[in-house]
Amino acid sequence: MNAMTNSLDAEALYLQLLAQIKNQTADIQKLAIVGIYSGGAWLAERLVADLALENPVGFIDVSFYRDDYAKKGLHPDVKPTKIPFDVDDSTIILVDDVLYTGRTTRAAINELFDYGRPAKIMLAALVDRGGRELPIAADFVAYSANFDTTSSVHLQRADDGKLSLSIDHA
Repeated sequence: MNAMTNSLDAEALYLQLLAQIKNQTADIQKLAIVGIYSGGAWLAERLVADLALENPVGFIDVSFYRDDYAKKGLHPDVKPTKIPFDVDDSTIILVDDVLYTGRTTRAAINELFDYGRPAKIMLAALVDRGGRELPIAADFVAYSANFDTTSSVHLQRADDGKLSLSIDHA
């Protein structure tokens, strides 16, 4: 991978995502947010705080649910999934930092159903980079662009919690 050659304002994109979610979920009674490790988890933590939700944030690691697990093997920093609320009949916003092929989203939905049957699952992504391999679309997205398949988009979080995005080109 080459060095960073482009960047986006992740903090500004987060505020756009937050505004979309606020506008479209104000009337939902049993709303919960689950972030996909690691970037989606960072976003989910902030969303729960900024939306002042009653349910605590949930976290999900899809490592064992991916359809390419046998090919890729186990990621070295697997984190425990934590769903500290009742999934049954909840409207869950599943949060990921970058939406690409749709495989991570599919794996996260499969794992969520191990915890119960939500009334509805909505997807939020900071960046939709195109290139879908599965019929998955985000309900909330702050930035959409078709990136070259050799590019990678990464969300980072500084020690002070500030988010940044980088786009690396091979």
